[in-house]
Amino acid sequence: MAGIFIITGIALLMTLISGSATAQKVRAPRAGAPGSWRLIGTTQAKFTADHDGIEVVGPFDNFRKVKFKVTDAPLRLVRMKITYDNGAPDEIPTAIDIPEGGESRIIDLRGVGKRSIRRIDFWYDTKGVLRGRANVSVFGMK
Repeated sequence: MAGIFIITGIALLMTLISGSATAQKVRAPRAGAPGSWRLIGTTQAKFTADHDGIEVVGPFDNFRKVKFKVTDAPLRLVRMKITYDNGAPDEIPTAIDIPEGGESRIIDLRGVGKRSIRRIDFWYDTKGVLRGRANVSVFGMK
């Protein structure tokens, strides 16, 4: 009878050990966790214009940094205005050349405290680009 308890105890211990090892391997940062990038929005920059904007659909989250990814055409990002949920705008000069298929540098948002973004407007230069559109994706990091 004591042998059955010993065998059962060993089997239970082995199950607990293998279960915790599996849980550690599968664990990953949850989406939107601090330090992870989250897609804020996308748009197409038309080369017949010089300005586009992205409305951020809630939750507006507390972002510390943003970056742009561009596909289908290069883009020169001249400046950016971020409008926060409280209505306060933040003008950010950028002057960043983003190659086709590339991304911008990481842009730190100014200030401290809550920075929930409502809208991102950006101005771009299309000199040297004859036609087409650039697909622009904006990512934010908490």
